[in-house]
Amino acid sequence: MSEVSRTALGVATMRAIETRRPNRLFEDPYAEAFVPLTPEKIDRANQSLFRVHIVVRTRFFDDYLLAAVKAGCQQVVLVAAGLDTRAFRLDWPEEIRLYELDLPTLLAYKEKTLGGRGAEPRADRTVVPVDLREDWPQNLVTAGFDPSVPTAWLVEGLLVYLTADEAAGVLAAVTSLSAPGSQIGCEDRDPDAPSERNPPQRANVMDLWKGGVATVEWLTEHGWQVETYEGTALAESYGREPEAPVGNFLTATRPE
Repeated sequence: MSEVSRTALGVATMRAIETRRPNRLFEDPYAEAFVPLTPEKIDRANQSLFRVHIVVRTRFFDDYLLAAVKAGCQQVVLVAAGLDTRAFRLDWPEEIRLYELDLPTLLAYKEKTLGGRGAEPRADRTVVPVDLREDWPQNLVTAGFDPSVPTAWLVEGLLVYLTADEAAGVLAAVTSLSAPGSQIGCEDRDPDAPSERNPPQRANVMDLWKGGVATVEWLTEHGWQVETYEGTALAESYGREPEAPVGNFLTATRPE
């Protein structure tokens, strides 16, 4: 796997640990299949400054996706799905079609692991191996995606690993495939903000960051109606007191 793909294992570790908590914010019964937990691994993860951010992010986007399909989105696309198991663990309406996009090697590992556990998706799930830095929309359409149908997009934990041009390219592709009524959820970031240029916490994963794009500004300029959510306030509303700032999130809707 690439170094960026290896971050998916770190996220799975956080989700596996959260699933063991009696007051968990979500339950991911498959996360530990990807990363069997040891006391040492749990200790390292609990020291991570990103731990609460990942947990809050997972819960927030769980709620966003289920609300989006309830509001009329008939398709779900997980962009850079990583080791996400929402297709298997969330209660989807029967008619939902769900697509997962990511690198071929990562998806192959995911399919092998889930297959070994006998996991069964709760939606009509299609895996689409792609490189999101390249021209991927046609691959998605070929796999059965219908651009005329309202879609709930999730771009979770991806854009910061891309250059501004690459990140804008992903959002432009999503926009071109989004029928009126479609929604998108992603991190709310501005790479030019002082807190982003000089983050108060450091971790090895930041060495992989390329900045991404100012998401609120980009989406607003391209016709999306954006709502933002302050991450630390969300954490507190979920009953968690983060020891480090939690990143912010957004959802946006393509007007009817």
